[in-house]
Amino acid sequence: MSKSQAIKPLEIKISTVVAVAALLGDTDHARLSAALAQITGGTPDYFEDEFTLLDLGNLLPAPAPGSIDWPALIALFRSHRLNPVAVRNAPLSLAAEIRENGLSIDGMEQPRPFELTPPPSPPKPEPDPVPEPVPAVAPPPAAPAPMAPASAMIIDTPVRSGQRVYARGSDLVVMATVNPGAEVIADGSIHVYAPLRGRALAGAAGNQDARIFSIAMEAELVSIAGVYRTFDEGWPKELAGKPAQVRLKGERLDLLAIPVK
Repeated sequence: MSKSQAIKPLEIKISTVVAVAALLGDTDHARLSAALAQITGGTPDYFEDEFTLLDLGNLLPAPAPGSIDWPALIALFRSHRLNPVAVRNAPLSLAAEIRENGLSIDGMEQPRPFELTPPPSPPKPEPDPVPEPVPAVAPPPAAPAPMAPASAMIIDTPVRSGQRVYARGSDLVVMATVNPGAEVIADGSIHVYAPLRGRALAGAAGNQDARIFSIAMEAELVSIAGVYRTFDEGWPKELAGKPAQVRLKGERLDLLAIPVK
């Protein structure tokens, strides 16, 4: 079989692309131009053609249709070697004009400060009980949860919808809930010691030995080294909301229960 015959005509895999986020506090061309000049200090190669997300979340009130000169805005960023590819936190009313100007939409209609009150704080943990004397013969310990290696990024707070966390060159450990619409990414493995309800992409740099662990698996999408699977119909009943792991075997993702005594 020749090499050309062995190559598939098309493969679709999940890929992680790092982009610069530009948080716009204004849409006036002159003010944005001055701000970019100040950031770069007039250095023409300050940026190196990075992909750029135009984040409208700080614009209050939300921009109305037709209020943004998209061609001029895109040209301004490109003149500083920033390449806008998507818009984040835009109102639904801007969807058509955003797409008409060749931009994608990332995270539309995120909660705005004047629209929603902050979510309630998580309940305070109960104080640890006073330990009882250890008996002469201790019972056997329960099976430990999967442990992350020393090289890991640790997140102690919930990952909310629309948020993206990327552990470059390491594992990612999340000690709180990954909410629907959130995305956790790691070049290594992902360990979630809480419900995992968003998207989890492990082995983002191509590590096929990476895995995804959660004590309550409910992910919308899982991916290892670009091989992905979605769960629009929910997880299998025997795994849904239970301790589970995902590993890559060949071109297939295995979904496995984690034994807990």
